[in-house]
Amino acid sequence: MRVAVVAGPDPGHAFPAIALCTRLRAAGDDPVLFTGRRWLQPAADAGLDARLLRGLAPRSFDDDADAGRRLHERAAYISTELLPDLAAVAPDLVVSDVLTAGGGLAAERLGVAWVQLSPHPLYAPSIGLPPIGSGLAVGRGVRGHARDRLLRALTKPAIRRGRAQRSAARVGVGLPAVDPGPAAELIATLPALEVSRPDWPDTAHVVGPLHWEPTAARLPRPPGDGPLVMIAPSTAHTGAAGMLDAALRGLARTDVRVVVSMIDPPAELPPGVVAGLGRQDELLPEAAAVICGAGHGLLSKALLAGTPVVAVPGGGDQWELANRAQRQGSALLVRPPEPDRLRAAVLQVIAEPSFAAAAERAARGVATVADPVAVCHAATRVPG
Repeated sequence: MRVAVVAGPDPGHAFPAIALCTRLRAAGDDPVLFTGRRWLQPAADAGLDARLLRGLAPRSFDDDADAGRRLHERAAYISTELLPDLAAVAPDLVVSDVLTAGGGLAAERLGVAWVQLSPHPLYAPSIGLPPIGSGLAVGRGVRGHARDRLLRALTKPAIRRGRAQRSAARVGVGLPAVDPGPAAELIATLPALEVSRPDWPDTAHVVGPLHWEPTAARLPRPPGDGPLVMIAPSTAHTGAAGMLDAALRGLARTDVRVVVSMIDPPAELPPGVVAGLGRQDELLPEAAAVICGAGHGLLSKALLAGTPVVAVPGGGDQWELANRAQRQGSALLVRPPEPDRLRAAVLQVIAEPSFAAAAERAARGVATVADPVAVCHAATRVPG
């Protein structure tokens, strides 16, 4: 089966798309990846057919301050730019990242079945949950349910506006205003980070995290025999400012060894601190704790390794994920990032076995997830 996989250049979305491509190729399929220029060569080095996704650059009149317009108007434009390249591939199926919705629009314009890839929990609004992004647990009792109803009511105008923007974008490229949605949705997360809802879509399948390492390099370990702590600053532009500096200052007065894992490390670091781009999947099992922004990629990778987390969330979905991990027991949330608070949190998650035990419970949940390749194959047989 020939599958076009479409995702923007943000690592939190490009990497899961690349991981899915490797899974499809291993199953005997023929994936073609469309993504940003930065990841074309690394993906090609991994043996993938990787091509430039056109239309990613903002236009002079784009209003990126309006999230709905940024998502839907840009999706319509990307779908037009992608259309000839996608037609040349002649895919049997298109997999489109949830934030790169142009892939789904282009598939629909070609009359090809498509699947949505969400590299995080399901973030669709629910009649049984507080608004996604609030970080709140489901309300309990009369007061809790009333709180959730009020919060949902407050978000309804924004949801309606987003749907209207999506309809307008669809009509602008010749599609019906009503969005039929994808044939299936890959929810690429751990069950431990998902929440129960009464209106779970029949088309949504939890398939486990999709991880890909952009390097084969192995970071050296700092000397000594103290606990190893990994710091992984967020790759998202909404990440918490100052987290790395605060963490380094806080840990300077401890006996822990520190490795900073990041794509573009700073030029100057304290003595003894190792920093650079290296495989996180082989480093995390050795770490006693990880400090991160609670972006889904690193958070789920840490939990799969059974490594407890000190979460320093920024914007976007990081607040939601940090709160979910803290309620699950595998993380402590610290915001804003202050050296003393970070040091205390790191020492606590290292000293108390319950945090690692909760991370290990989360890791075991991956045994229950669906196979994303099987979901993709089944999607081509769904009438549409």
